[in-house]
Amino acid sequence: MKHIKQILLILLLFTVLAPAMGRDMSKKGKVDVKEILWGHIKDSYEWHITDLGSEGHFTPIVIHLPIIVHSTTGWHVFSSSNFSEERDVNGDRPGPYNLVIKNSEAKDNPNLIVEKVGGMEVRPIDISITKTVCTLFIDAILLLLVILIPARWCKKHKPQDEAPKGFTGLMHMFIMNVYDDVLKPTLGEDTPKYAPWLLTCFFFIFFANLMGLVPFPPGGGNLTGNITCTFFLGVCTFLIINFTGTKEYWKEIFWPDVPVWMKFPVPLMPFIELFGIFTKPLALIIRLFANMFAGHAIALSFCAIMFIMFAFADSAIVNYAAGSGMSIIAISLSVFMMLLEILVSYIQALVFTMLSAVFISQAHVKPHKA
Repeated sequence: MKHIKQILLILLLFTVLAPAMGRDMSKKGKVDVKEILWGHIKDSYEWHITDLGSEGHFTPIVIHLPIIVHSTTGWHVFSSSNFSEERDVNGDRPGPYNLVIKNSEAKDNPNLIVEKVGGMEVRPIDISITKTVCTLFIDAILLLLVILIPARWCKKHKPQDEAPKGFTGLMHMFIMNVYDDVLKPTLGEDTPKYAPWLLTCFFFIFFANLMGLVPFPPGGGNLTGNITCTFFLGVCTFLIINFTGTKEYWKEIFWPDVPVWMKFPVPLMPFIELFGIFTKPLALIIRLFANMFAGHAIALSFCAIMFIMFAFADSAIVNYAAGSGMSIIAISLSVFMMLLEILVSYIQALVFTMLSAVFISQAHVKPHKA
């Protein structure tokens, strides 16, 4: 009860301060909802935290990330702060070695580094540590810590010893819950073989989802809302499914037990089964990406309502009244969405792991007995 009162007090304080925050935000000029949404969701070469200052003198608080590119003049490593915020007539940001970051509204290579060579724009080999990559490293380090600490406890204790407590006990509960209630019923005797990958998927996705809800570094990166990340996880599962599949699995794809006219001369069923090989990982990729992307977009849209209402009316009194009233509604909806996102973070990690286990088990078909 004590902690609930503290949480409610913080929410009440934030609700009181929100109108002032929204009014200051609206003074910057026209509220660009698109920029608010994409500024959080899209990848970038710097990590923008917030803006500080008063009207007309806002100072951005930014974490500059390392740029690593190979251009026509060789490899270059420097900070993204070398790209000036002052834009030239072409809308690009001047930088060293004839490298510029394209404007987000550019038709070609938006928000990407290009090299100016003889009036032409050339994309260099770019392996820079972007916001998404930095978030990936942070989540990977976090994953190693929360897994290796319980593993160290297990190494020092025997199965008949007293159950662990605290953080180690919490992680044991999570691990055994996924292992016993999701993987074992699905994979059976093959569970120990595929559990390392599936448990890694579950905890990596779960922690990445939770870290994306934290509004400040080291959180705030929308890793699972990036199609590249979910694509990599889906491709890895795809490779495991098809490279470990049994002969019976491939037989059912290319010569299933259906009437011959459905297999020859027109291979209708083999085509459908072969097409299904690619739709399974695609379902994993799109489901995770779409759910996390949409959740972040909706939560940010609710926050943007507050800023829009402050900039909506011409009259200062009407402006403040509309903004203050909408702030309470916007904050309430945002808190609801954040709580819902915590639940969704767990559900999406569990669904990805469960479906991966199901698809792997389907690839281990035993020969049918006559």
